[in-house]
Parts: sequence; C-alpha cells; structure tokens
Amino acid sequence: MLSVQEAKEKWGIAHIFSSFNNTIVHITDVSGAETVAISSGGRHVNADRYESSPYAAMKSTAAVVEAAHDKGFTGLHIRVRAVGGVGSRVPGPGAQAAIRALARGGFKIGRIDDVTPIPHDTTRKKGGKRGRRV
Repeated sequence: MLSVQEAKEKWGIAHIFSSFNNTIVHITDVSGAETVAISSGGRHVNADRYESSPYAAMKSTAAVVEAAHDKGFTGLHIRVRAVGGVGSRVPGPGAQAAIRALARGGFKIGRIDDVTPIPHDTTRKKGGKRGRRV
C-alpha cells in the first residue's frame, strides 16, 4: 500500500526561436504535436525594433508560462533555435532571457538543446553571383 501520494508530473517541450528580429516561445506536449501555448516578442511591445529585446522575450515567456501552468505542466525540456542555414547560427538576445524566465516560472528544467539547422555542405546565400549591389 502506498501511503504517500505521488504527484503526477507532466512534461512538455519549450521551443524558443530567437533571431535578431524576434523571439518566439512555443510550448508543446512531449511529442511536439499539440501546441499548449505560443507567444512572440512582437505581441508585447509596440515598436518593431524592440521585438527581439530580452524584455519582450521575458514578457512573451511569462504569458506562455501562465498558460502552461493552467494546463498542469510541471517540467519542460528546452529547445533553442537560431536562424541557421545561411543566417546566423547564434541565437538572438532574447534566448537567454526566455530560458531564465522559464526557470523562474516554477518549472523543472529537463534538458536544454540547441536545434539550430546547420547544413553539412552549404546552402547558397541569396543575392546572386555578384552579391547585393547597393
């Protein structure tokens, strides 16, 4: 007989896409098929230049955290993604702030992965043979 009642844990995945123009935080179930909550930096600031700021990332993460708590999630695995390909392989300024806000939101943090798409050969950069002529 179990006298101590075990608390049921519910895990999800937090997908953080962070470029130098915006930060998108998207929480799904463990399979990644069903969306629990999604928010971006552009929903919480009113100037385009602030969409990628750490402040906007924290605000959007706080909105997502609230929705995930309401649906009973207790732990999150985090997947951080930058633009990749011919773009930057370094996440934007909102990524670190978003991870911090998730940790402060009261979730157990499982693993943190970098899932930036990096080509094994190279993909051709836009702009043609002679580059972008200004």
